[in-house]
Parts: sequence; structure tokens; C-alpha cells
Amino acid sequence: MSSSNLHILQGLTKLRQICNSLALLSDQEFYGNDSAKIIELLTQINNLKNQHKILVFSQFVEMLELVKTELDKSNIPYAYLTGKTKDREEQVRLFQEEDEVRVFLISLKAGGTGLNLTQAEYVFLIDPWWNPAVENQAIDRAHRIGQKNKVIAVRLIIPNTIEEKILNLQQKKKKLAEDLVSIDQNVFKSLSKDDLLDLV
Repeated sequence: MSSSNLHILQGLTKLRQICNSLALLSDQEFYGNDSAKIIELLTQINNLKNQHKILVFSQFVEMLELVKTELDKSNIPYAYLTGKTKDREEQVRLFQEEDEVRVFLISLKAGGTGLNLTQAEYVFLIDPWWNPAVENQAIDRAHRIGQKNKVIAVRLIIPNTIEEKILNLQQKKKKLAEDLVSIDQNVFKSLSKDDLLDLV
């Protein structure tokens, strides 16, 4: 990857972090911990009845830490899973078996695959990912054999930001995939290598 592409990627990441909280920007300067997303998330959690179990995914561990702090302040028990979590199975057990543990905070990369979380009825995605398949895998943690309830997925998106552009990109990718599946075999065979590369 060229250095200019790397700078662009870093800039896009910063824009995504700003949508979550300015606190994610820098260790050297403190911009405050305010976050419209955390306020909305806590409102949603508090509005749901106590028997509902909730998965909360973010790509940014620092954002999960901010959510954790607010859950602690509100005395809301939770399980917590990132790539650094040592007791992964215990965190899953707490969420699945303990009635008072209603919330499970999960980093998208650590918990996107391999977990069976059938107690969850709500999935909150704090930040969108470029690839919708990654988000779908996270939502699928609750859609497993043994799930008895409907699962509701909620994306927390800040309007008029890079997050809306990511959603638009996801929709374009989805439409392209649907179009490719529905293309007549003869038309598909007539596409050149360059035509196929242009689709990527």
C-alpha cells in the first residue's frame, strides 16, 4: 500500500472515530468523552425491558471502553469481549446464563465469528464497517439454532457523515452482488477479464 493510500485510510479512520466520540482521536489531547451514540445506546438499553438481552458491537475497543464506563455509572451489568479477553468462554457463559447480565460488549473482530449467543434479542452496531458481510456475521451471533425470539438489529449512524457514505457503499456492493447472481449465464460468459476486474 502506498504512503498516500495509507494517509487516506488513516484520515477515513479518524472521521469514523469522530462519529463515535472525540475521545477516540488522541491520547495526547483530551476532547471530552461526549458521544451522541453512547447517549442513544444507553437510552435504548434502559427502554428495553429487563428480560431483553443485548449485543453491542464496535470496531473500536476504545469506544467499547467508553460504553463500559457509562454502564458502570448506571449499574448495568455486562459481559465484555475483545481480542485481549482471557476468559472468553466465561464472558459468553455470563451473558447466556446470568439473567442480570443483559448487555454483551464485543469488538467486531474478536466476536464476529465463532460465538453462539442465542439469548440476544437485540444487536446494536455502533459503527458501520466497509464490508456488510462482517456486520452480518456479527448479527448472526444471535441467529443460531436455539434462538426462540425475533432478533432486531440496530445500526447507530450519524447523518451527513462518512458513516452514511459507508452505508451507500454497502448498498452498492449488495446491489452489484444481486445483479451478478441474476445475470443470465450467457451474458456472464461473455464478460471479459477486464469487465470482471472493473466490477471489483
